[in-house]
Amino acid sequence: MSLQVAFSGVLIFFVSFYCDYGYAKIAPDYIHPCNDTSRECLIKATQDAVPEFVKGSPKLGVQLLDPFTIEKLSIPLNGLTFTFYQGKVSGFRNAIVDDVVSDLEKRHFILAFHCNLTIKGTYDAKGRILLFPIDGAGDAKIKLTNLRMKVDIKTKYVKDKQGLNHFSVKSYKYSFDYGDRVSFEITNLFKQSEELSKTVLAFLNDNWKLVAEEFGKPIVDYAVDLAIRTIEKFFLVVPYEELINVPIPKF
Repeated sequence: MSLQVAFSGVLIFFVSFYCDYGYAKIAPDYIHPCNDTSRECLIKATQDAVPEFVKGSPKLGVQLLDPFTIEKLSIPLNGLTFTFYQGKVSGFRNAIVDDVVSDLEKRHFILAFHCNLTIKGTYDAKGRILLFPIDGAGDAKIKLTNLRMKVDIKTKYVKDKQGLNHFSVKSYKYSFDYGDRVSFEITNLFKQSEELSKTVLAFLNDNWKLVAEEFGKPIVDYAVDLAIRTIEKFFLVVPYEELINVPIPKF
């Protein structure tokens, strides 16, 4: 769900802060590079870029992020297999950047943000969730209000075959919470009983915190992994010298 929230915010930060206008310009006009690593500048530069950045940029290797499509994702839960199809994730363009921290010498970056997300698609499910046996297929819509995420990335510097320097992702970790509310609109949870489907759906919404803890993490993992792989691809295309206006720190 979110992640894609990790995708848009982290990559926007790197491009915003490190674009070097001394080279043939790669970054689009909505990227406003900082001249220092102050939180104030980094937050503003990242926030300024969000609405246009999520529209995608083939030049930067960045795909459309709002909406972003999860073509198929099977979520094995305790006693239940839920498969999501053609899930369209929207809301990233309105994300609010809460904090950006950069430590070039330690090659360490942190981004914190929050946003509302909506995921719409189709599903099928079979098994049991909480106390209820499930055998259904239909439409699904999930809304998250004030989803909050913090992404912590460690990078390294590498050289390509031409001897040009590049950023590379060494490791990452993230944390998140579901914010104010998660709501579910799921049709046909029981193929044979519309009334029972409504009863179970009401239970899921009344107990959204418990349901989200079991249901949401695989989707967030999927989105964050996709975000990191996309960032790595971006770094391999664009040399360090075109992204940063200070020399690589000496160690």
